[in-house]
Amino acid sequence: MDTAGSPGPSRPQDRVLGPRRNRDADWNAWPVADYLAENYRRLHPCDVGVIRHHAAVYRTIAPGALCRTLELGAGPNLYPLMQAGAASLRVDALEPSAANVRYLRQQLDDGPDDSWRPFYTLCRSLDPALPESCTEALRRVRVVPGVAEELTDGTYALASMNFVAESVTEDFTEFTALCDAFVRAVRPGGRLVASFMERMPSYRIGTGPVWPACPVDGAALRAVFAPRTTGLRIERLAKDRTLPEYGDTGVLLLTALRRDGPAP
Repeated sequence: MDTAGSPGPSRPQDRVLGPRRNRDADWNAWPVADYLAENYRRLHPCDVGVIRHHAAVYRTIAPGALCRTLELGAGPNLYPLMQAGAASLRVDALEPSAANVRYLRQQLDDGPDDSWRPFYTLCRSLDPALPESCTEALRRVRVVPGVAEELTDGTYALASMNFVAESVTEDFTEFTALCDAFVRAVRPGGRLVASFMERMPSYRIGTGPVWPACPVDGAALRAVFAPRTTGLRIERLAKDRTLPEYGDTGVLLLTALRRDGPAP
């Protein structure tokens, strides 16, 4: 439930008629503190599953083998950034939301909140090539304010995206376009690793406004990614009952390589 596209206008979000697109939400007003309180102030079973899945990818890559990698729509979630801290020499955390950019920069400048320690302990237990400290792992991160549409084709060796494309729009066509930008961000043969909320409708954080989401399942992900990738694998985690009720039915985990040739 992090952000990837346009930060959107400053206006009430519940008055838009029809399917809401990314631009219809005010992502600059994303409720960082409430989002962290609901999702990342402790290690949930869902986090353990995602971290294990991603660690299996990073363990196959020699330390420092990737010159530049991408976290698309980083949001305030630090653990995907931590996990790239051995394999990647530079991690670009692309983020359009001013609120999320402020949080990320504060975490990098002042050191991560104590609540992230259990996350990093698990990351390093699964990938011993990671630096001893979370602070050291995050030194490779560069916060890049920007949107997915601005990405240059073939820039990265690996791209990661976590709870983003399905959590910023109600329009499946726009969801597909965001996933396409994600794929095209890596060079042909480049690695892709991602997680998606399964069948999650538009949702609230705390008592705030309704944020747009596009319910997707494994079949939808295959329809979008199969024409654009090779080696596509989709796994599923059961619904995490320790999280707030967002209406999802679980988590979908994806790995793939960008296909050679033009995108469909």
